[in-house]
Amino acid sequence: MDHLNDKVALITGSGQGVGQGIALAAAKAGAKIALVGRTASKLEDSRKLIEDLGGEAICLSANVKFGDDLKAAVDRTVEKFGGIDVLVNNAQEVPLGPLDKISDEAYLAGFESGPLATLRLMKLVHPIMKERGGGVIFNLISSAGIRWDMANYGAYGSVKQAIRPLTRAAASEWGGEGIRVLSIAPHAKSPSLNYWIENNPEEAEAFFRTIPLGRVGECEGDIGQAVVSLCAPEMGYLTGATIPLDGGQANFD
Repeated sequence: MDHLNDKVALITGSGQGVGQGIALAAAKAGAKIALVGRTASKLEDSRKLIEDLGGEAICLSANVKFGDDLKAAVDRTVEKFGGIDVLVNNAQEVPLGPLDKISDEAYLAGFESGPLATLRLMKLVHPIMKERGGGVIFNLISSAGIRWDMANYGAYGSVKQAIRPLTRAAASEWGGEGIRVLSIAPHAKSPSLNYWIENNPEEAEAFFRTIPLGRVGECEGDIGQAVVSLCAPEMGYLTGATIPLDGGQANFD
């Protein structure tokens, strides 16, 4: 796939895991990548992987909870590459645990890094994409928001569910400008999932038995390649939807 040739993708949380997988897949499809995250060393690792593929990337240290950091990242991307065609809102602090153990600080951090950062970045890239004749925005959500048993996932699920109406609203308001907006809900072999597996082995074993395809996705091969495919012109009539990239586990109907 090379339909992202000469396109620019800004991806938050791209120093590892799903964000890195999307960055690698987009680079292979020809995109120039703005790697955004808190840990400079991890971003440099992703940049090296991209450059080893013959691609081009810049590293932008930023905390997505801070509006000034996000504006600086967008401005630097435009300065370096001339615009932004693809935005991936991936970075997220995760408030997990029973409700009576979730602190106000952890819950607010979940909202600041999730729906608030998503809204801020969408607003920042909107005029840039409009001027370029369109673009694609991906907002990462989670099937944790629709679990039948919400014990220990209420805070995280509510944070992620808040992103879905933002996706729908942006798709509705900006569709006439050629901007498509999608929510994706992935399961992938990320560091955060590996940590959860190690600390919840019994729950993890039961969880994996509910995935019809019988496996957890690969960050690049399954999630990244799917995101790249969704950017293709052939997918140009798809917007405002929630796309589960989870082996058939979740039912968002």
